[in-house]
Amino acid sequence: MTLAVGIQMDPIANIDIQGDSTFALALEGQRRGHRLWYYPPHNLVFADGRVEARAWPLEVRRQAGNHYTLGEPEVLDLGTLDSVLMRQDPPFDMAYITATHILEHIHPRTLVVNDPFHVRNAPEKLFVAHFGDLMPPTVITSDRQRILEARAAWGDIIVKPLFGNGGSSIFRITPDDENLNALLETFTQLYREPLIVQKYLPEIREGDRRIILVDGEAAGIINRIPPQGEARSNLHVGGRAEAATLDARDRHICDAVGPALKARGLVFAGIDVIGPYLTEINVTSPTGLQEIDRFDGANLEGLIWDAIERRLAG
Repeated sequence: MTLAVGIQMDPIANIDIQGDSTFALALEGQRRGHRLWYYPPHNLVFADGRVEARAWPLEVRRQAGNHYTLGEPEVLDLGTLDSVLMRQDPPFDMAYITATHILEHIHPRTLVVNDPFHVRNAPEKLFVAHFGDLMPPTVITSDRQRILEARAAWGDIIVKPLFGNGGSSIFRITPDDENLNALLETFTQLYREPLIVQKYLPEIREGDRRIILVDGEAAGIINRIPPQGEARSNLHVGGRAEAATLDARDRHICDAVGPALKARGLVFAGIDVIGPYLTEINVTSPTGLQEIDRFDGANLEGLIWDAIERRLAG
């Protein structure tokens, strides 16, 4: 099966080819003989009932500083492609949401991965709330009094923006920390949306497990250890990756979440687990493929392409 595939992503010149999951997907798609086109999300156009993008034929290679070649740009009718990979990074803002609305006009005739309707309705920190028995004690609100009550009940809390990404603006407030009110004032100035407040999980010192699910099935796992003095485990803020295996609780969480992901066309998802708790379900632009591949040789990008090809063949 040879596919024509558009890749909607952030500037390809700026990616880290040793860690970028979209780059891994492009390499694997090219290896399979698929024809690839690249375009940034701001090149997306809806006109005369068609969805188009000014796009470039793309070739990729694992060579630092020389990792891609673009052909001549063309106005590409995305409705004529077999698939589009929606892979730009959040923030999950109105620009992102608008892109999902536009791509809905071609899906599922052109298979968009992940399904734009369900991506729009499954933001990371809200979708997880549908699995309340798996998540840590949580409050989502703009009500200052309710946040103060949560702190009084839990003592040690995490405060973060509802639509943040990549570990940005995540704060741990300990019981003796006097900065909560000032932090809430700052967040109120920066965000119109509610905040998410969770009980601090000391298990974070043992790591934050990223589990990749492909078409609803657990496919790989990595553990991310936060650096000393840091409450965040994200690799780009200094977290250390280590090999991991799925334990019984991980499998229970995957069995609970997996069918919901598959039914919604969320082919490529990454869930985060701290201790026994599910903390996020990432469907907008999940990462972690290359880190997991390096530990266990799983070729997760191959499993994702297998899932895409199955859906197109079905």
